[in-house]
Amino acid sequence: MSSLLTPQKTDRGWVIEIPPEMTQALGVTEGSLAILHAKEGHIEVEVLPPPPPELEESVRQTCEEFKEAFEEMKRRGD
Repeated sequence: MSSLLTPQKTDRGWVIEIPPEMTQALGVTEGSLAILHAKEGHIEVEVLPPPPPELEESVRQTCEEFKEAFEEMKRRGD
């Protein structure tokens, strides 16, 4: 389990990994994420399941394929 102990801010809200005990209580897959949105003075929650292994592998391959380009963009500050 990754350690998102503090919600991570995004443009659309905050993201936090749901703890295993809570995933069991909710009946969702362990590793699911909660997306928190502020709306009209309330907090709305969207639960996203963990990505399938095929997607994770595809992202890993893409990152490896474009590793040099990503490093160059970082170096240039892009």
